[in-house]
Order: sequence, then structure tokens, then C-alpha cells
Amino acid sequence: MNALPRQKLVVVGNGMAGMRTVEELLAIAPARFDITVFGAEPHPNYNRIMLSSVLAGEKAVDDIIINSRDWYDENHIALHAGDPVVAVDPVAKTVTAASGLVVPYDRLLLATGSKPLMPPLPGLDLPGVVAFRDIADVERMLAAAEAGQRAVVIGGGLLGLEAAWGLRRRGMPVAVVHLMDTLMERQLDVEAGHLLQKDLTERGLHFFMGGQTEEVMGTERAEGLKLADGREVPADLVVVAIGIRPNVDLAKAAGLEVNRGIVVGDGMRTSDSSIYSVGECVEHRGQVFGLVAPLWEQAKVAAAHLAGNADAIYVTPALSTRLKITGIDVFSAGRLAAQDEADEELIYRDSAKGIYKKLVLRDGKLVGAVMYGDVADGNWYFQLMREAADVAEMRDRMIFGQAYADHACKGKGGMDVAAMADDAQVCGCNGVSKGAIVKAITEKGLTSLDEVKAHTKASASCGQCASVVQAILAHVTGEVVEAKAAGMCGCTDLSHDQVRREIVAQDLKTMDDVRAALGWRHADGCAKCRPALNYYLICAWPAEYVDDNQSRFINERVHANIQKDGTYSVIPRMWGGVTTPAELRAIADVADKFAIPTVKVTGGQRIDLLGVRKEQLPAVWADLNKAGLVSGHGYAKGLRTVKTCVGSEWCRFGTQDSTGLGIKLERMMWGSWTPHKVKLAVSGCPRNCAEATIKDIGIICVEAGYDIVVGGNGGIELRGTDHLARVATEAEVLEYSGAVMQIYREEARYLERMAPWVERVGIESIKKRVVDDAAGRAAAHARFLFSQAYAQIDPWAERVKGLDAHEFNALAEVE
Repeated sequence: MNALPRQKLVVVGNGMAGMRTVEELLAIAPARFDITVFGAEPHPNYNRIMLSSVLAGEKAVDDIIINSRDWYDENHIALHAGDPVVAVDPVAKTVTAASGLVVPYDRLLLATGSKPLMPPLPGLDLPGVVAFRDIADVERMLAAAEAGQRAVVIGGGLLGLEAAWGLRRRGMPVAVVHLMDTLMERQLDVEAGHLLQKDLTERGLHFFMGGQTEEVMGTERAEGLKLADGREVPADLVVVAIGIRPNVDLAKAAGLEVNRGIVVGDGMRTSDSSIYSVGECVEHRGQVFGLVAPLWEQAKVAAAHLAGNADAIYVTPALSTRLKITGIDVFSAGRLAAQDEADEELIYRDSAKGIYKKLVLRDGKLVGAVMYGDVADGNWYFQLMREAADVAEMRDRMIFGQAYADHACKGKGGMDVAAMADDAQVCGCNGVSKGAIVKAITEKGLTSLDEVKAHTKASASCGQCASVVQAILAHVTGEVVEAKAAGMCGCTDLSHDQVRREIVAQDLKTMDDVRAALGWRHADGCAKCRPALNYYLICAWPAEYVDDNQSRFINERVHANIQKDGTYSVIPRMWGGVTTPAELRAIADVADKFAIPTVKVTGGQRIDLLGVRKEQLPAVWADLNKAGLVSGHGYAKGLRTVKTCVGSEWCRFGTQDSTGLGIKLERMMWGSWTPHKVKLAVSGCPRNCAEATIKDIGIICVEAGYDIVVGGNGGIELRGTDHLARVATEAEVLEYSGAVMQIYREEARYLERMAPWVERVGIESIKKRVVDDAAGRAAAHARFLFSQAYAQIDPWAERVKGLDAHEFNALAEVE
């Protein structure tokens, strides 16, 4: 029996939707069509949603290619890249390309995608104005970055923020103009949007919220934006990223039914029975599409119909959103907020860690989720939404994640991979389901994440789903994975301890060196690893490494802490809690001059000026510095206070000069950056009025000398100190304390307080090195003093001298 002759399929559009349809078609009917593909760009099929990673320098263009030219050849597909179709003749059933080539078809697939939405602004046609849609746009932006230009991005949505961060990552000063008061308002609620803006501001982006662009300034080329309220934003590069609109020009000229998009039915067929359409160009039941997940479903349905299966029906899937900015975790799906009294909202906030979660419930089912800072359970919540699962029984604990839900089999990252449906989407970038991953593992005998990536593309793009893919792999193969130290962040599988060892072993002296040598996944690191690496390098190479101020938390950068109303708290240092009339007058004068509303004595025997406005910070610190007052590092990962009592100088019970010793300790340790905050205290007698036994290092004066205690914590998890040693002299107190501090600095993990460090290594281990080993103690103390000689204290008032308003905002803005 002779095989049926192949029909001719022409695909107009070499993008993600069109070629995904071809992939699906080849999988189910590989011999049905001779396929010809036309693409407007001179490239093979690539992952457009990863352009932001190319712009940011995290990936090269070759890394985002989905199907190479060899793939087209292997599948006998005629590819005409860089030759767009300019006309379709539905009567003759032909397409005509820009080159003049005419190709007949039996079936036509229109996947013409979308065009960037360009507002009707004066000056929009000036050189220096670009959209953000394709590789050519990225190349133009990279050229501007190499020229050291300034950029402004119009649009604070998903695409605009990814463009802005990519340009910032390339070293450009970048401002974002957004019409609304909340970033990504279509995907985030007000609180999550505020957290996002705060984090991006700390990374160096500037925001003009509520900014309606009136015109692009310039005559010969773009020179910036003028806003409707009179504000001006100078720039050499203007990036327009306010949205997209379906590219329907070809379909309209061919006489197909077109509304906002190319109108298709449930089988992705247009008004012409021989023509199908998929992707951002289509309109289905009044809806157009800008995210990738619906495109994968459309491709499956269109491929099924092209293969002869008329039963396949397209239903728009539930959608979720993630932001591809390294170190910033955002997830949203479904409703952003309760819409009426029938809806409930469950909200969790941890301001200190920058974590926010909101779940929206209706009739015992999860219908919406917004997450910021911790999105580990995003896939689980999304699964519950897709399945319309009854969550009534877990309502009281589900906000805390799947770890608190009643599931027996949990995968890595909190995912219950055994309970996941086969059609649950795991990889959003490449539209890979759990069933596809399981099938590939089973049929091809895959045993590693790299093999799964190669055969399914799951986690091969942004990598955010890698932990889920690994969990599925472990579940299918049944292999027991031995527990290992958690990676310090998502950029590396190496632990804090391993990274610290390699910094010294490989003589790595910059963050770029560390990331390159140790195979960081993201070239710029993330919000978790940058502060840690900055600290580890300061500690390892105090004389050579230059502190990276932008890798510090904002309160360390400006020597002030933001309060809940947006003002700041300023704490000048008072050595050992001692002050003078002149210092008190200076503080009072500053409080009067700047109308600071609250002046408070802290628990650490200092004075806190609360309610300082952001723009007042440079002048406040300048006036305090003139009086000899320096930063108290009130919120730093460093030495905070050395609390003292009045001791033998004034107290009838005092046995030693606790105040004088406290001042000596504080002056010796001032400016020392540490893994976490460090507090000391010196009590003049065993009555312990300075509360030395709940400090990181405490000194208790006794008749015979001084008892040194370590590892205390007076916070939520109260921990009493462990006794280290009794010494006879103040010099010994300084040496022992300096040695302990240096060993802690060299061994503790970033953001590990001294109390858990002492518990982890054991007090006996510390005693062996500080008490029993005199030479080792002296060496550790010497290393501490050496590092102090190079301590980069970075006085705030000195750093902001001479800065204009724009530069100051770049340094200090947190809103």
C-alpha cells in the first residue's frame, strides 16, 4: 500500500509558538507534511523570554537558541530566516516573501507574534529610542551600554523591569518611568510592588512613579524624557517597554477575521479552514495572550488538528508570573486580591527578611497567590489552583507552605512530586510537564539533571524549576540522595564554608574572581550571595580587597535605618556609653535644627534620633561629625555597642574599671565588619548590671581579675554565655576578646550570630584555640588588629559630600 503524499505546510513566523507547534506535529505525525518556515529575523528559533538574561550578561545568544539550524536540516524543514512573508493569497493558497519567493501551501500556520506597543509621543522616532522585543534590540542596547550612556525605560511592568535591570547590570545608570504607582501592577499587589521597588532601588535603579511621558526630548537624537508633571529625565537611550499588541497586518490584508488579534476557534483555526494561527497574534474567545504558557497549549491543539485530530480543544490554562532578575524572587497567579465578601485573604509578612505572601481563597479553594522574597512553594500553590483542590482542611497553615501540609511524599523545595498531575507544568520557560519529564527519564534511562535538560529542555532556560526537576528525577529513579550542605544561594551549590575555603585556597580577591572560578550560575550573583561574598573577601584580604558598598544592606550604606513611616533613625556612637556635655549639645542642636521628632536612649546606652528624613541624612551626619560624633553602626553587621556599668570608679560594689575597659574594647573593635551584629558588655562586678552574660562577648569584673564569657543572646532565643576564661589583666582581656572575634569572623557563615556559631563549633573547640594555645591566640589577635588597620569605616557624611540630588538619591533612596 502506497503512503499518502505529503501535504505542504507553511509556517509564517519562526518564533516560539510556531516552532513549538512544528515540534508537537513532528512528534505525532512526522511524515504528514513537507514543512517550510519563514522568519523575519536572521536567526534560528530562540527563546525570546530569555532576552533579558542576554541583556544582563547572564547568557549569550547561543545559549537561548531552542532549535539550531542543524535541527531544521535533520527534520527536512526548509528555513528562510531573515525573509519575512509580505503577502498571503488564500485563494491561490500561496505566500510571498520579501525576497519575491512564492511558496504554495495546503495548510498555513500564522505565528506572526506581536509588535511592541509604541505610544504616539513626539520624538519617538529619534535615534536612541528602542523597543525590547528581539535580538537586534538587545544589540542596540548593549552598544549604548558599551558607550557609557544613560538609559531610561518607559514601563515598570515585567518586560520593562527586566530591561532596566539588564542595562543596570551592564553598568548603565538607569531610570524607570512608570505610569502607575505600583510596579508590575497587573501581577503584584501594592505591598509586593513596594517591596520590589525597594529592592530594585537598592540595586541602583531610579524610579519615577506616576510618570506620564509627554515627549522624548532631543533634536538630533534622544536626550531624555519630559513628563506631564514637568519632571525631566535625562538619558541617551530610551527603551519603550509598555506592552505588546498582536501582529495582525498580514492576516488582515489576507481578508481573515481580525479583531484585536487573529480570531481563532477552539481548534486554533482561523476564518479560513486552511489557515491556523497560534501565539501572541491570536485572539481566542475575546482574549489575547502575552505570556508563554498559553502558547504551549495552543501549539498542542494546533498540531493535533493539523495531524487530523479534530477533537483537541484549546482552553486557556491558569497563568503564573515570575520575574527574571537574579536574586529577586517574585511569583503571582490568579487573583491578586479579594474581589468581594466571598473571598478571603491569608497574609504573611516578615519585614526583616523582605518576605510577603498573600493567598486568596473562595469557597474553600485557592484562587490567587502573590509571593515576594520566598517563592519556594509557588509551584505547589499553582498546582492547587489548577486542580481546584479543596484546601479547607489546611487553610490555617497553608500560608506557611507545603512543609506544613499533610502530604506523605515531599520533593526537594517543598514540592509533593508524587501527587503532581502528569499534565502539571514544571518548566514554564519551555512548557514542559511532569509527565513529559517522567516519560523521558523512564524511556531514556536518564540519571542526572543535565540529561533531563538535554532531552526535555526542562530547567534549561532560567533554571528556577531545577529543584522540582531534581525531585521528579529522584522520585522516578528511586535513588536516595545523600544530604549535603545547602548552597549559600541559588547561584551555587557550594556552601558558605566551601566558598570561604576556596577564596583563600585559590587566592580569589574580587567577587568577579570568585564567581568565575567557582562556576556561579549568575554572573552578577544575587541579593543573598553578594553581601556574603563582600564580607568574606573583606575578612580574607583586609589590606587588598576594596569594600563594595553596593553589596551592603542599605542601612549599612547610609549609617541609618529606615523606619516604618519612611524616615530614618540615626545613632551616633558613644564609647562605652559615655558622653560629654559638648556631645549632648551637638545632638540637641541637630535635633532642633532638623526638627527631629523623637530623641530616645537606646538599650545599648546611646542616643537615637528618630524621624530623620532621607534628604536630611547628609547634613545631619555632617553636623554630628563636626562635633566628633561618628557612626554607631546601629544596624550594621558589625560591632554595635559595648555596654558598661560605672564600675569601681563610682560604684561601691565595683571591683574593676568596667567603663574604662569597655571604652578600650569598643575603640579596638570599632569598624570591624562581622558575619552578623556583635554586642559586648563589661560589668564591674558579679551583680552584672551591664548584662554581660547575654552578650556575644561579655566581661565580668571580679576581685581576681576578669571572667570572659562568649556566645550569649538576649533576643527571641535567649541563650546564656559559655565561660571561656578568667584572666588577670586588661591587656589579656583585649587579646582574648580580639582572638575570639577574629576566629568568629573567619569561621562563621554570613548572617550567623555568635551564639549559634558557638553552639555549632563547641566551646571546647574555642577554648583549645584561645585559652590553651597561647601562640594561636596571639596570632588570631594579631590578625584582628591587622584587619582593623584596614577597616573601611566609610563615614556617611564624607561619602555624600559634593553629591547632587540625583547622585544622592542613587545612593540612599529606599522607597
